[in-house]
Amino acid sequence: MALSIGIVGLPNVGKSTTFNALTKEQNAEAANYPFCTIEPNKAIVAVPDERLDKLATLVKPERIMYATVEFVDIAGLVKGASQGEGLGNQFLGNIRETQAVVHVVRCFEDENVIHVSERPNPADDISVINLELILADLQQLDRKLDRLTKQARMDKSARPLLETAEQLKAHLETGQPARTFPTADPESYQALVSEMRFITAKPIIYVANVDEGSLANNGNEYVEQVRACAAEEAAEVVMLCAKLEEEMAGLSDAERQEFLDSMNVTESGLEQVIHKGYRALGLISYFTAGPKEVRAWTVRRGAKGPQAAGVIHTDFEKGFIRAEVIGYDAYLKHGSEAAVKAAGDMRVEGKEYVVQDGDVMHFRFNL
Repeated sequence: MALSIGIVGLPNVGKSTTFNALTKEQNAEAANYPFCTIEPNKAIVAVPDERLDKLATLVKPERIMYATVEFVDIAGLVKGASQGEGLGNQFLGNIRETQAVVHVVRCFEDENVIHVSERPNPADDISVINLELILADLQQLDRKLDRLTKQARMDKSARPLLETAEQLKAHLETGQPARTFPTADPESYQALVSEMRFITAKPIIYVANVDEGSLANNGNEYVEQVRACAAEEAAEVVMLCAKLEEEMAGLSDAERQEFLDSMNVTESGLEQVIHKGYRALGLISYFTAGPKEVRAWTVRRGAKGPQAAGVIHTDFEKGFIRAEVIGYDAYLKHGSEAAVKAAGDMRVEGKEYVVQDGDVMHFRFNL
């Protein structure tokens, strides 16, 4: 299960620079004019995980396989995007394919970089983008409501879905995103979201793109606006300087860490976005470790043994017998699988076992 994150925002807020910084791929054109990005830029990057690195130092495998995240850099959206302004409809369709949304907000002043308004106003900028995403969802929902109304006349079982859709429409029309909808029928709501892939139902992470001085000082007045907007919908916030992140892309790990320390930052922008994305989507990682490879696998929190096995191969889930499980801390404590077994710290778990973040697992199955 690979995480897919779409990067959105107004033109010239630093989206493509942020994309380059996050992916360490200098392939997204960054320029000082609107709609520089025409086709969505995509890149798949490894998920940084020091636990995997530590396991690899103990196991000494032939290769290390990290979990991955796909980032999609989508052209700048403008007011009227839901009606096709600025090529909006084309790019709103791209956002629907992602699992989470990163909304880049300009939180710096620079007269040399064009902004759609006279000066940055994060609260207004966020409002413009959120409104267009809500309007796009309403367009889809209206079409669905027409079909559901006809269906419910003939099939009573469709009525709960129709009622939920009508309630969701009323919620969206107040200017609130689908992710804040207080549904009374979670099953019907999830059925709607699964089919329609509402953009505003996706978890959102606000990225406050600041200048170097503001990064060192933990923000500025613009960042506070972003934090206030995010707090209203319990959304995550990441503060980064995209320009500096992009410059760090060419540094070694040691040089990069030294640079982060000098800025009083504990994690890079990439690490913050990925970790908050995992948390927002309820994702965790478990590991497999052997002489061939040490590898991270992504599952939803609450996944049971067979489901985790199915991420490796569907046959593993179908023929699941049991899982041999070593807690990450136990593996580090004893230093090897053999030592863990000798200490009696390996567990044998069945089909009802709920996988924990950091578990080292081997699956036994029968086809």
